[in-house]
Amino acid sequence: MQISMKCSVAVHCLIFIHEADGIAKVTSDLLAQSTGCNPVVIRNILSALKKAGIIEVSRGTGGAKLLADPRQITLFQIYSALEPDGLHALIGIHNCENRPCPVAQNIRRVLKTPYHKIEDAIRKTMEEITLQAMLDDFHAQNAER
Repeated sequence: MQISMKCSVAVHCLIFIHEADGIAKVTSDLLAQSTGCNPVVIRNILSALKKAGIIEVSRGTGGAKLLADPRQITLFQIYSALEPDGLHALIGIHNCENRPCPVAQNIRRVLKTPYHKIEDAIRKTMEEITLQAMLDDFHAQNAER
């Protein structure tokens, strides 16, 4: 019950892609070196981001670029590209409604509304966080070093 690490790797890649724009051609091998992930994992993440319209990847020797202004890309878009059903799976309900216990028979319905409220709050918060805000944090952290 956690947001997968694919999301943090994707944000890492997107910040790297933004920062390298015009300086270096960003390939899956380069991103693998930066993230410490296997290049296949990186290619899968880039493929999902490409499919979501967040980046473009040149054919052949590669080279990734952002397709939108970082102010227009939200953390929720990034997360959803990687985990389309992620919020529904974030909070699970155990399977027990076939048991004779009245609590077991009703727990799913009891938890449905509060869990939807939690999902909505997470979605809203993630929609308010932009790639630009994370880039700003990156630059601030980098300046402190």
